[in-house]
Amino acid sequence: MSTIDNINFLNKKAIIRVDFNVPLDKKTLEITDDTRIKSSLKTINKIIKAGGAVILMSHLGRPKSGPEEKYSLKHIVNHISKLLGREVKFVANCIGEEVKEAATNLKSGEVLLLENLRFHSEEEKGNDNFAKELASLADIYINDAFGTAHRAHASTSIIAKYYSKENKIFGYLMASEIASAEMVMKNTKHPFTAIIGGAKVSDKILILEKLVDVADYIIIGGGMSYTFFKAMGGNIGNSLCEDDRIENAIKLLEKAKQKNVKFLLPVDSMTSDVFGNDGTRKTADSMDIEAGFMGLDIGPKAVEEFSETIMNSKTILWNGPMGVFEMSNFRNGTVKIAEAIANSTSNGAYSLVGGGDSVAAVNQFGFADKVSYVSTGGGALLEYFEGKELPGVAAILND
Repeated sequence: MSTIDNINFLNKKAIIRVDFNVPLDKKTLEITDDTRIKSSLKTINKIIKAGGAVILMSHLGRPKSGPEEKYSLKHIVNHISKLLGREVKFVANCIGEEVKEAATNLKSGEVLLLENLRFHSEEEKGNDNFAKELASLADIYINDAFGTAHRAHASTSIIAKYYSKENKIFGYLMASEIASAEMVMKNTKHPFTAIIGGAKVSDKILILEKLVDVADYIIIGGGMSYTFFKAMGGNIGNSLCEDDRIENAIKLLEKAKQKNVKFLLPVDSMTSDVFGNDGTRKTADSMDIEAGFMGLDIGPKAVEEFSETIMNSKTILWNGPMGVFEMSNFRNGTVKIAEAIANSTSNGAYSLVGGGDSVAAVNQFGFADKVSYVSTGGGALLEYFEGKELPGVAAILND
């Protein structure tokens, strides 16, 4: 497989699938977090410096049927221009004569942004003709959008078949995402600790089943832990519970025991009689939460036990918060776990943080540069760890 470092871009046009699906302020339509754009700058700048021209394509939001003003990529053109230090041209479509003309006239060192791919239903349907028209715009295809790699869309996988093997490659971001995921699952240094949090067991069943085969320790936090406590016969008060997943929880606990994997649940919880900051707060044994109260964060004993395990780990995967960290009274568990991961990383462990809420937490609390890698792909990362083939990855690797 060719890499971005061994391709000659001089006087060539490269079309890059980026993930510029950034959050915009609802009133001003200004970008509130440009992390995803910054993540692809290295790839874009590489091509420009090598004498090539760049065509950027992305989606933004979830337009229902055709163009919607609030989802137009024109709102982010000026910001991309500032980050790149050069004018970014924009065309108000992604296929058609106007687009072909703009691409044809693009000179080396110039950057062109196409309009939202999802303004055309053919994108998500993986339409062949739509992909072929996108491919006709450039000599080289680069996928640098790990966040959409699990989608078999026209711009993420179908387009690749119109390029020879040496002219379809991963961008720097995509390559590092894959390398970091493989470092955790295939080149694992033990002890390997997987920290899985979030609200629902149903969202994490597949990854937990996979992790039981490879991890030494599995730490469970967040609302999903109470389904396990109920499965073990505990009293969980008004805590979140998926009754239809209790059987799954029992099977996972049994499988972990058979595999000699230490399955750690929070021994204590921070509870409240309301879902909010203004209720009565108590610390409770997680197996015995009183009626009318709900667990909203892990407790101090759990923090201590989890932190000790993390500090003794060589590989760490974190997906999902330990509690409702958006509420100031229930963020301590998530902050302390982020802190422990950062400390373990500074001691030589390899740490990968993935999943929207975990990423938001490390960014919010200032730990993003203190872990080994922060993934940009939530769903894609989960599916990769679940052992599923990602169409956007397979399209580059396969002929």
